[in-house]
Amino acid sequence: MQGKRILVAYFSRADENTGGVGYIEKGNTRILAEMAADITKGDLFEIKTVKSYPKEYRPATEVAKQEKENNERPEINGPLPDMSQYDVIFLGYPIWWSDLPMGVYTFLEKENFAGKTIIPFCTHEGSGIGNTERFIAETTKAKVLSGLEMRGKKAQTQQAEARKDMEKWVNESLGN
Repeated sequence: MQGKRILVAYFSRADENTGGVGYIEKGNTRILAEMAADITKGDLFEIKTVKSYPKEYRPATEVAKQEKENNERPEINGPLPDMSQYDVIFLGYPIWWSDLPMGVYTFLEKENFAGKTIIPFCTHEGSGIGNTERFIAETTKAKVLSGLEMRGKKAQTQQAEARKDMEKWVNESLGN
């Protein structure tokens, strides 16, 4: 993958969180996305929805559950990146109700990923990556490589170890 143009796109949520970390200023997935962008020297793009999620954990999960049950596609805030500029997309997201957040689906459905390679990574607190790699492939028709899953608590509280894991995975994914 030498010479490939890389985008690190991610969705993340700060505020009250689970996994014993309490209120956080920087979301778990954002921490990993920033590491990935630094390691790959790729561009960073945050997928942000127009409507914010509640700051408290339980109400935020209820909104996310309702969005999933209604198969909603929340509107994304701001312009999307010009995908013609990229060959490889590292896609980061938390696992919400065993799935991608619905705003990530909005992003995936609005962009053209033909001929692209997507390399997913997720944060979770026990559920793992689930079927999200398959969901991404079905939604985008892109080539989707094996993803990285990491507990959000590790991303928050063991960042040196998390970075080592991220570096190893990124290098393996890019064939370095």
